[in-house]
Amino acid sequence: MLAPLGLRLAPEKTQVVHIDEGFTFLGFDIRRMRKRGTSKYHVYTTPSKKAIASIKDKVKTKTRRSTRHMSLDQVILSLNRSLAGWANYFRHGVSKAVFSDVDSHAWNRLMRWIRAKYKHGSHRIGMPELRRRFCDQGWRFACNGVVFTGASSVAVTRYRYRGSTIPTPWTPAPAPG
Repeated sequence: MLAPLGLRLAPEKTQVVHIDEGFTFLGFDIRRMRKRGTSKYHVYTTPSKKAIASIKDKVKTKTRRSTRHMSLDQVILSLNRSLAGWANYFRHGVSKAVFSDVDSHAWNRLMRWIRAKYKHGSHRIGMPELRRRFCDQGWRFACNGVVFTGASSVAVTRYRYRGSTIPTPWTPAPAPG
C-alpha cells in the first residue's frame, strides 16, 4: 500500500500499538479514551510529557540567574515569544489545561526572577515601572508597555471530525454517473 506513494517503513522507528495504549507522534500523545461523564470513546491528542518538559526547561533557561543583567521587559518579551510559538504548535489538541500549567510555571519563575533581581530593601534601587495587577484573567506582569501573556493567550482550536469525507489513495473513487 505504501510503495505506490513512494513511502517505506523503517523497522527501527515503527511500532504497532493499540490506540487505547496510545503513542507519541510529532510531540503529541495520541490516545483513545472514554469521555468523562459518558460511555463514548474519543481520540485525544495532547502535548507529550517530553514537549511539556522542553518548554518548561526553556522558561527555566530564560529566567536563570545569568539573565538578571537583562531588563524586565526584555525577559517578558522573550518569554512571550517562546510560549506563544510553542502554544501555536500545540493549539490543535486538547491543550487548555497544559497551557495553564505551563503559564503557572512561567509565572512562578518570573516572580522568583523579579524578586531576586530587585531585592534591594524597601527603596528598590533600579526598579523599573513594574505593575502587577489583577485582571479578568488573574495576576499579570507589565513593564514599559510589555505585558506577560503566556501560552494561554493562544486560543485552542480543535479540528472538526471529517471522517469519511477525507479522500484516501487506496479507496476507489465512486463511479461517475
